[in-house]
Amino acid sequence: MAQGIAIPPAWADLPFFRKDWPGISERLADQDWLPGPARVFAALDLTPPQAARVVILGQDPYPTPGHANGLAFSVTPETALPRSLKNIYAELRDDIGAAPPNGDLSHWARQGVLLLNSSLSVLPGQAGVHAKWGWDRLVRQVVERAQAQRPLAFILWGGHAQKALAGLPRDGDLVIETAHPSPLSARRGFLGSRPFSRVNDWLRERGEMPVDWALSEQAAAE
Repeated sequence: MAQGIAIPPAWADLPFFRKDWPGISERLADQDWLPGPARVFAALDLTPPQAARVVILGQDPYPTPGHANGLAFSVTPETALPRSLKNIYAELRDDIGAAPPNGDLSHWARQGVLLLNSSLSVLPGQAGVHAKWGWDRLVRQVVERAQAQRPLAFILWGGHAQKALAGLPRDGDLVIETAHPSPLSARRGFLGSRPFSRVNDWLRERGEMPVDWALSEQAAAE
C-alpha cells in the first residue's frame, strides 16, 4: 500500500506493482490528481483476471473534478454524459435497442468488461499530462494476465487504443477496431459498427453469458 492506496489483490503480483508503482505513487503524492486514491484502480478492483472477458481501452481519466470514476469512458452517475459517451450510447441504442440510464459503467466492469485507461491518473484540467509516466506497462500486463485465463474480446476505438495494445490480440480473440466515438471521428466508422451485439454473439458461441450492456450500477440495484 502506498499513500493509502490499496493494490488490487488479484493483480498485485504483476511486475508493474514492484517495478513502476513505487515511483509513480511518489510522484502522485505531490499532486492533486484525479480520479484520486479511492478510484485509481477501480477497473482492476471490479474485474479480476479470472472474470475478464472484454477489453475496452480509453486514454486517461476525465480531467474535470467529480467526473471520473476510474473506469474508461465512465463517469459518476450524476455527471452529464461526455460527448464520446453520448455517441457510445447512441450506438448502443441502434445496436441493441437500449442504453444505461446514466454514465456509470460499473455494471459493465462487474460483468467482466475491463474498462482500462492507458493512463490511470491525470491532473485537473490537464488531459494527458501523465501519459508518459509508465501506466502503459500496467495496461499491457493486465491484458496479458487476463489472456492467460481465456480468449478475450477487444473493442479498440481509435488509433490510440489500437496502438497501445498492438501485438496482444491472438488468433482466438475477437478484435473489433473502429474509429473513436469522439464527435470528431464517430461518423468515420464508429457509428454503425455494432460492437456490442458482435461481442455478445461471440460470447454466446463460446457458451458464455452475454454482457447486459443496457444496465448501469443504478439500474442493477433497482
